[in-house]
Amino acid sequence: MAKNNKENNNNKMTVEEAGQKGGNKTARNHDREFYQEIGQKGGETTSQNHDQEFYEEIGQKGGKTTSRNHDQEFYEEIGQKGGKKRGRQQQNNNNNNS
Repeated sequence: MAKNNKENNNNKMTVEEAGQKGGNKTARNHDREFYQEIGQKGGETTSQNHDQEFYEEIGQKGGKTTSRNHDQEFYEEIGQKGGKKRGRQQQNNNNNNS
């Protein structure tokens, strides 16, 4: 389909193709730390521009989507993982306080 668009638009690149090309070049030129840094900046900006209600709303949307896409087994598995991790954290805290 992109080929047909080029033929109809005098071989001009589509917006999607330009975005893909730019994204690929950025990925080649930057490392994980770069993406972590811009992600953190974006998160900080978002938290400055939105209130608790915003986060509650997106959390509910995410929760509804997750519940539609996963079954009880998924929740049991993540619950067990979380419980194990929490248990290890508590054990480490107890060892550090001894």
